[in-house]
Amino acid sequence: MPSSSPQRPASALPDRFFDRDAQILARDLLGKVIRHRVGETWLSARIIETEAYYVAEKGSHASLGYTEKRKALFLDGGHIYMYYARGGDSLNFSAHGPGNAVLIKSAYPWVDELSGPESLAQMLLNNPNVDGSPRASHKLCAGQTLLCKALGLKVPMWDAKRFDQELLYVEDVGQTPTQIIQTTRLGIPSGRDEHLMYRFVDAGYAPYCTRNPLRRGQVEGRDYFLID
Repeated sequence: MPSSSPQRPASALPDRFFDRDAQILARDLLGKVIRHRVGETWLSARIIETEAYYVAEKGSHASLGYTEKRKALFLDGGHIYMYYARGGDSLNFSAHGPGNAVLIKSAYPWVDELSGPESLAQMLLNNPNVDGSPRASHKLCAGQTLLCKALGLKVPMWDAKRFDQELLYVEDVGQTPTQIIQTTRLGIPSGRDEHLMYRFVDAGYAPYCTRNPLRRGQVEGRDYFLID
């Protein structure tokens, strides 16, 4: 049975961790674990893919200007910005500078002492295949809306909020990617700075992200770069 008083580790990332350049933050979030408490169960996933966005480039929501819905993008680093994409919820964190942020593009289920087998079981229930059958665990969080569905994250609950160590936080569990892939972002319309290489993938988890940047036909130095 899950504990009625979930632990709060000292390794939860402070707000100042997020108050950095969006690309630096996007890289440093790889390997960190998102934890969301639903009832008495902590649902958890390791971040394996991120995208950086800046107010000055056309691919970002912030480039369209300030609105009440987009206000989290213009708040201090460490605010949560959520929006609907393709019928699902998407999770972003504000970075240093008004309008700059990081999109959490995909993750991988994380099981440990705090988030045990019951956590993975609940995530499987949250995010089945369209026919209702269980989704393969490595595909549970393989996309920004799948990630939010598996973790039970919803726009009305978390948009423009700060992290809450009783309910939602990002933790450093000591997992550091051995290599990072830098490539172009996904889903950026033509003419909206789609060429910018602001997408970062944990190379060890490349087959499980939204789209594998190492798939056949991709050329190092042209389509992607490797960062040690």
